[in-house]
Amino acid sequence: MSEHVEWSEPDTAAPAVTAAVTPADAADAARLVSFGLQPKLQPARDQEYADLLRRYREDPPFARLADAVATGLGLIVLEVSPRAGMAVTAAEDSVFAVRMGDYARRTSADGGDRFLHGLAHLAVAAMAFPRPEDLADDGYIGRVTVNGVDAFVRQACRRLEERAAEQGENTDPATDAPGLEAAWRIWVRRSATGATKDARRLAGSTTGIVAKAVAFLTDSGFLQRTGDDNGGTYRTTARYQLQVRDMAGSAALAELLELGVVPVTDGTATLLPPEDGDALDLVADAGLPFHSS
Repeated sequence: MSEHVEWSEPDTAAPAVTAAVTPADAADAARLVSFGLQPKLQPARDQEYADLLRRYREDPPFARLADAVATGLGLIVLEVSPRAGMAVTAAEDSVFAVRMGDYARRTSADGGDRFLHGLAHLAVAAMAFPRPEDLADDGYIGRVTVNGVDAFVRQACRRLEERAAEQGENTDPATDAPGLEAAWRIWVRRSATGATKDARRLAGSTTGIVAKAVAFLTDSGFLQRTGDDNGGTYRTTARYQLQVRDMAGSAALAELLELGVVPVTDGTATLLPPEDGDALDLVADAGLPFHSS
């Protein structure tokens, strides 16, 4: 006689219980975001920062909470890692966004200089990471110099002027209407260093504008100064690589790269003619890492 076995429905899994977010969790998440807003702070030199980064990587609910805090502040999280810390960039509507117009107004009363400051930032980015593989390689370190960036832009100006002449375009627009000029046309008319009795670099000269750009990037944790040669030498940081990677679709940056930048380790550069394609006017107010205004 066989034994009758009664089968019962398997027990349904109990719903996962999500731990409630505590005020302490929220404080820690906000603390991590605040560390991310201090670009010069390195996780390796701050134990609390390193601990919060580890928690972000190992605790998904905490990571989502920190991301939410950043989003609420109008920040975009680019990467969270030991090398870059919590790298964030400001969305266009964020209170932390830096406007190109505001930046230019702090550096000069001449509204036309806004084009030059934007072009300086684009040139630094193009020279720092001239190839897609440079942006993709987390271990790549770009190097630039103030004089090298100015020389690069001036070579680009000459190349673009040659193209404009070949195509019969107007290469000498009205001097009293700088807003109608492409940025490269304004740049080439500006003195590289200015003229002072003691040979000091003028803030309104093109090397002065580049110096202002790299100083801003250094203060923002994107570059590190390594020496005084060639007007000042700088190396890139992981944060700057992430910033440029995020903005790599910029039409103006792409145009500079298409001119054929060949980087050299000392931060200087030469230009090679592109294989094909025509140059387009540089996009105004497209300087990294700014938003247009």
